[in-house]
Amino acid sequence: MDRIAFFRDLSIIIVCSKLFGLVAQKLKAPQVVGEIVAGLIIGPACFGFVGNSDYLLLLAEIGVVMLMFGAGLGTNMRDLLKTGPKAFLIACAGVFVPLVGGTLLYSCFYGFSSIGSEEFYRAIFIGTIMTATSVGITVQALKELGRLKGATGTLITSAAIIDDIIGIIVLTFVIGMKNPESNLADVVLHTALFIVFSFGIGFLTYYIFKYIDRKYPHQRRIPILGLALCMFMAFAAEEFFGIADITGAYVAGLILCSLKDSEYIARKVDINSYMIFGPVFFASIGLNTTFKGFTPSLLVFSVFFVLTALLTKIIGCGLTARLMSFNMKDSLKVGVGMMTRGEVALIVAKKGLSENMLDPKYFASVILLIIISSILTPIILKMLYKNEKEDESS
Repeated sequence: MDRIAFFRDLSIIIVCSKLFGLVAQKLKAPQVVGEIVAGLIIGPACFGFVGNSDYLLLLAEIGVVMLMFGAGLGTNMRDLLKTGPKAFLIACAGVFVPLVGGTLLYSCFYGFSSIGSEEFYRAIFIGTIMTATSVGITVQALKELGRLKGATGTLITSAAIIDDIIGIIVLTFVIGMKNPESNLADVVLHTALFIVFSFGIGFLTYYIFKYIDRKYPHQRRIPILGLALCMFMAFAAEEFFGIADITGAYVAGLILCSLKDSEYIARKVDINSYMIFGPVFFASIGLNTTFKGFTPSLLVFSVFFVLTALLTKIIGCGLTARLMSFNMKDSLKVGVGMMTRGEVALIVAKKGLSENMLDPKYFASVILLIIISSILTPIILKMLYKNEKEDESS
């Protein structure tokens, strides 16, 4: 694709993504669903107006990095720490059970492979996609119900945040283990070194940003420097430690999330993400999705993929909450609140595609999961909270 054609494709993506995003919003679905559908319609799966190119792939990569930076900035560390071990244990169960369930599902359909083989890693990656929980969709659903600040709502939100952190770590391990030159010890060592590196950089840069924030509050230099930190951490994570660039971007957001101007940084960064990089990333999911080879057996797999992803979250998180002495209804709220999938699931799937660990045809299964979970979660939560008094602090 030449440079001029790229500008044409970019204009088509931006217009169609926003148009379908608004339609999705009118239908009470997340805008991201509309943006994915836009990519499906204008891409090779339908009309073929736009095809993938190196230019679009690069913009999509920047988009995913900025999305994860924004997710880190939006983390409330106080709430995260306040819920303590309960949220952590629920999050661990919310990662482990879907990871095992997804791996077994793929193996049952396509055969059990020996450890270390290509198919073995593909099976694990299907489970890795299932580990993610959409913090944004969960928070929005609880907010609309007036349950965000209650004990159960806070627990769900905190567990969802921790769930994504653990999920990203799992993604890092899986990608690291696929490298034939690596072994478990290497992956653990590189991950540990990255954590040490992040603490060192984080401690230093936090106080530098805190000083700049105090001296020049609400100045554009703060989000500019924040974006530079995001890009550097994304680079350092992959270049020096062999860890996914999105992990570095997320850590950069965590470093800055406690600043007074963290929301200001997030707003400024979100402008770029909302205007161009985000739509390109989500549309690229649709552009990468193909229905070639979408056989009846793949359709059956997609149905079981969605059911497994939903049920393993409910069982893993809900059962763990029940073991912590939550009553049956509240345990079910926790399980249902954790079953939404959104941006992080897409990010993991996209990373799997770039690492040749996921066939493009499975994007259809992931998209189906996101749409169904995004619709079902608010409906079921509303039923579970029916006739209960709203939280006063919501």
